[in-house]
Amino acid sequence: MPSIDLNSDLGESYGAWRLGDDDAVLDVVTSANVACGFHAGDPSTLLATCRAAASRAVRIGAQVGYHDLAGFGRRFIDVSPADLTADVVYQIGALDGLAQTTGSAVAYVKPHGALYNAIVHHRDQARAVVDAVLAYDETLPVLGLPGSVFLEEAEKVGLRTVSEAFADRAYTPEGALVPRTESGAVLHDPTEVAQRVRRMVVDATIEAVDGAVLHMSAESVCVHGDSPGAVEIARAVRSLLDAEGIDVTPFV
Repeated sequence: MPSIDLNSDLGESYGAWRLGDDDAVLDVVTSANVACGFHAGDPSTLLATCRAAASRAVRIGAQVGYHDLAGFGRRFIDVSPADLTADVVYQIGALDGLAQTTGSAVAYVKPHGALYNAIVHHRDQARAVVDAVLAYDETLPVLGLPGSVFLEEAEKVGLRTVSEAFADRAYTPEGALVPRTESGAVLHDPTEVAQRVRRMVVDATIEAVDGAVLHMSAESVCVHGDSPGAVEIARAVRSLLDAEGIDVTPFV
């Protein structure tokens, strides 16, 4: 029987500003990429998210990013490797401290937004993130895009790497994510997205924007928590996987 982990970006509300329905998404996913305060999330929100995840036995991941609240972490920052390593250690430690008070802990690390996309090719920043994970806890797995230099650098030093696919994001013929600034970068039809995920899990393939069929082997699939209709999409994905007898379980 095939199996897959479902992850989602959560804890991204900030102060009076609310983003997404974290509780509803946590009822569906098996791993929660919780913001760490740099791109989104305030301490109270992050603690509540960790508490909600722990109560459902959902794994907590540190979603580390650039120090960019104004841009929601979606703007590239040419930060030095030394500073980036310190930033990532800081974020993991902060979230882990909150998670520990709920009886849980940070179980993995996933970069967010512009940092995630940058370290597909930016080797210096990829190494900086890897160095941070090594310094904090070398047993923590890292999530990343298949073929990225980030996963390559992580493998070199013995970190467990987890290949990730995106349920609701369009792919280029090269296997990269279509930038959000382009039309059609994010998919919104729950039925279409659910069928894409089933294809990823069962056939290990996905169709790129030009119609090319790409090999897509992944241990975890991301269903975004902040896009329009996120809850409906997440529920459609989980419902189809359950109906197909696919085991939805954490990768760690």
